[in-house]
Amino acid sequence: MLGDRERAVIDFERSWFLYPGPKDRAVSEYLGISATRYYQVLRRLLDDPEAERYDPLTIRRLRRVREQARRKREERRRDGGSSGG
Repeated sequence: MLGDRERAVIDFERSWFLYPGPKDRAVSEYLGISATRYYQVLRRLLDDPEAERYDPLTIRRLRRVREQARRKREERRRDGGSSGG
């Protein structure tokens, strides 16, 4: 079962772009936790079925972003880390 903090993190991630200023500062001001802790909680939530039931669109979007980043890292590794420039 998701706690208040986990729901707050998901709710914030759904609409963080509405807050003024940098995301890290908004995390601190609106959630009262460090950006590091925020991302730790968020990463854990991506694999939590309760989180997906709570907000399937946000969790699935973040999973896609995670998967795209993983693929890019693998491609760079496979290509020998060259940037092509």
